[in-house]
Amino acid sequence: MTDPAHKPIFVVSDSTGETAERVVRAALLQFPNHKVRVRLFTRIRDEDAVTEVLTKAGKQNAMVVFTIVRPELREFFHECARKNEVEAVDVIGSLIHKVGTFLEAKPLNIPSAQMPLSAEYFKRVEAIEFAVKSDDGKEPRNLRKADLVLTGVSRTSKTPLSTYLAGRGLKVANVPLVMGVDPPPELYEVPGHKVIALTVEIDLLLEIRKQRLRQLGMPEDANYGLRDHVRTELEFAHAIFRKNPDWMIVNVTNRAIEETATIILEAYKERAERAEQQG
Repeated sequence: MTDPAHKPIFVVSDSTGETAERVVRAALLQFPNHKVRVRLFTRIRDEDAVTEVLTKAGKQNAMVVFTIVRPELREFFHECARKNEVEAVDVIGSLIHKVGTFLEAKPLNIPSAQMPLSAEYFKRVEAIEFAVKSDDGKEPRNLRKADLVLTGVSRTSKTPLSTYLAGRGLKVANVPLVMGVDPPPELYEVPGHKVIALTVEIDLLLEIRKQRLRQLGMPEDANYGLRDHVRTELEFAHAIFRKNPDWMIVNVTNRAIEETATIILEAYKERAERAEQQG
């Protein structure tokens, strides 16, 4: 039975909260019929800030998922959570302890946001800039430089997926497939294992497009939102997919961006390894 209320989950971090938020949203994929409001509290680095957020969590009957690196502040966090009768999950504390035991070493206990910028950080920044410059078919010459190329008809999540994957450090370009318009020739020059062909069930695509038309103040009976037109577009795209059997087809119907990205990332690693072995 679906709970009509939006239950709150607080994500609390001494850094950006990215790690804990990803864990929470990944867990929530297992509960698609439950409404949850995720609130993010970042750079919580002293006892006053901890007290404030946990008092608020107690009043709202919220669950708290947190990443606090400093051990003394973690201990205070647990103590304060008990006082406020808050269910608190420590995402990283026990892992740091176990890794330290395994390595027979002491952790730095420094929040990631305070650590020196790494090569990985700059790689992500570069990837995000690449995704922006290569969005929606812009700069076709960039396709040969991409780690991944997403393609599909309009409203198949190409742009949000590109942005999400860029946040993981991959250079991602995306190319729209427009009925009656030949894709740029550079698309066919990309090694097949790097191309992800996105598709979606027609009923969901129609609903998404009609919502988009309403947002733009346009009539819903425009070709963009008509079933016959949309079906023809999908058939046009799938004809291109069939001509390129090395492309991986991913159906995004009823999948969250994170779920689709995980499927793509896992396949990308496997396909890249296979291509390297064959090459």
